[in-house]
Amino acid sequence: MIITLNPLTKKIEVEQICSQLKHLEIEVNELPHRPDISLLLYGVITEDKLEIIRRLPRVVRTENIQMPYHRASKQLHPEASIIQVGNVKVGGGHFAMIGGPCSIESPMQLQETANYVHAAGANMIRGGAFKPRTSPYSFQGMGQSGLELLSEVGEDLGMPVVSEVMSIDQIDLFDNVDMFQVGARNMQNFDLLKELGKTSKPILLKRGLSATIQEWLMSAEYIMSEGNEHVILCERGIRTFETMTRNTQDISAIAAIKKLSHLPIVIDPSHAAGKRDMIESLALAAVAAGADGLIIETHPHPEEAVSDGEQSLYPDQFTALTEKVWKLHQFMKTL
Repeated sequence: MIITLNPLTKKIEVEQICSQLKHLEIEVNELPHRPDISLLLYGVITEDKLEIIRRLPRVVRTENIQMPYHRASKQLHPEASIIQVGNVKVGGGHFAMIGGPCSIESPMQLQETANYVHAAGANMIRGGAFKPRTSPYSFQGMGQSGLELLSEVGEDLGMPVVSEVMSIDQIDLFDNVDMFQVGARNMQNFDLLKELGKTSKPILLKRGLSATIQEWLMSAEYIMSEGNEHVILCERGIRTFETMTRNTQDISAIAAIKKLSHLPIVIDPSHAAGKRDMIESLALAAVAAGADGLIIETHPHPEEAVSDGEQSLYPDQFTALTEKVWKLHQFMKTL
């Protein structure tokens, strides 16, 4: 439940109200993101307690929380969140263009990719050090050494870096990584989400292969309920009956998230398409629909990539796409 106080309520009066509510065994948190003076109440609120709450001095309105995801909801946080990732802002009109390889394969491969990603005008680098693969015999990533390479390259170029964390015991290895990525397969790994919620690092939360939008937002809520509100959602395509693409990019998810939540949403057309010749169309469609960023797989030699080569853009393709993305993003801001 949310209670709204008279706008002239003094700080000491707010503290007194919070103390009275705690005596009723109700947990209280102030809501700093709303334009009015509002308190978020948690606990069992019986009819008797509700009557007491409504009679408290300075209380002008009570309202039930309409969505099961509280902290991710616009009801608690009406304005769009702006998430700071290193020196890059995401959301609220700020756009993230993230590029890099699916897997970090070698220092030379990562450095070459990062150089042209930076030169193209992207503002963040992605690279997988730990890779969840469908086959146990496929390349699983370079592990900790890959993370070290990624952080070194990012520091040299002055660009934030993002990489996927797969388990709780890997979290401490990401000290020099600017943003955790939670992959689609781990979207409902609730133990991992809760531990990430205890950190202060931004988290890119990918939508599960068959997850509904509400399930996706509830996963974000797991992170935010532990105190970390720096969550960026990532739509990476969902599994449907269609076989022409690897997954189906859900453009409607952008409009739905913008209506329901204050969290930024980034689109991953690489995993949605699974084919490099479709990525540009899907990427530009996402920008036009209001996405807060893109995450694009690119490799200097996709035909030699150890993972996802068929959906990785060549350097010149990535450069051309980045130029179009920034132009379209600027145009959309004028409308």
